[in-house]
Amino acid sequence: MTQPQFELPTVRFARDTTGFSKTLRQRVDNYFKEKGISKKANGSMVFKTILLITLYLGPVGLIASGVTNGGWMFWAAEIVMGLALAGIGMAVMHDGNHGAYSDKKGINRLVGGVLELVGGNSEMWQIQHNLLHHSFTNIDGLDEDINPGPLLRFSPLKPYKPWHRFQHFYAWFFYGLMTLIWVTFKDFVALNRYRKLHLLKSMGKSYNNLMFRIVLAKVLYYPIVLGLPLAFSGLGTGQIIAGWLLMHFIGGLTLALVFQPAHVMEDHDYIKAEKGGKMDIDVMIHTLKTTCNFGVKSKLLTWYSGGLNHQIEHHLFPQICHVHYSALAPIVKETAKEFGLPYRAETTFAAAVKMHTRQLMELGRPA
Repeated sequence: MTQPQFELPTVRFARDTTGFSKTLRQRVDNYFKEKGISKKANGSMVFKTILLITLYLGPVGLIASGVTNGGWMFWAAEIVMGLALAGIGMAVMHDGNHGAYSDKKGINRLVGGVLELVGGNSEMWQIQHNLLHHSFTNIDGLDEDINPGPLLRFSPLKPYKPWHRFQHFYAWFFYGLMTLIWVTFKDFVALNRYRKLHLLKSMGKSYNNLMFRIVLAKVLYYPIVLGLPLAFSGLGTGQIIAGWLLMHFIGGLTLALVFQPAHVMEDHDYIKAEKGGKMDIDVMIHTLKTTCNFGVKSKLLTWYSGGLNHQIEHHLFPQICHVHYSALAPIVKETAKEFGLPYRAETTFAAAVKMHTRQLMELGRPA
């Protein structure tokens, strides 16, 4: 029996007639030319990559060797591993899968493939994040990041359900399940959905090849992260699994605390995708209307989050390594001001989380 086929609504952006996009690109290009530096990763980025991968795999070795003895050191190791998992997601594989790590495709593919090490699939991530989220930020029907399913309402364009009135309480629990869902079934669901939407065919990707790669990633992930501790630590199965769940909860919640305040905010635009629809602005101006920065004065947050607190710069220039975002921010801010466009970047991290919570409350009310 033939599977039912669906189509994504197509939305086209207009050409920029204001001159903003052209001016901003020229100014950013001039910055790198004047400095004589590459737009890609530098030595500090390589160090960060090695450090975060070590902090992710190191706890596995400590637990498996029995060093932690199942006491407080075991739980501390799982927490460190969870934070490293989030760090890898934000500050390592993210740049690789955007082509921002290196001018060489092979290196980007290698660094982006670190996602397989933590149980995901880089090609599924690229479709959801690079193709759908970056191209169509906050456009309902295209941006999957604002369509988490019926339990949560991230857009005023989504139907209201009675339980949404409590989502500002329970959302944090589901945020903590993000990476756990990823390593168990999300990639399989996404693969079948993208096939029905013709995305695989349009991108020249093979369903069978992707399925093989997803399964292979799980085959590599589970024996390392769960198999080694279960086989060699001498600890009980229940404690090992509980530690694994804690690790993922820490990782998922941390990722959500950085990603969610960047787009699901009260003063951002939300747009309905319609087949054949055409925007009256270009994609760079759309970015400024749907994205914000936060906590940019915190060097630690900027380092650990892979510059994703500079979400505006990231969305405008995703193929530039995040180590340059802080330097590009004044250029973007000044250019946006010159053209009368919004540039939201004054919020602290704590205030951004509070504003996101308030937006969840607002979306938890009937229209």
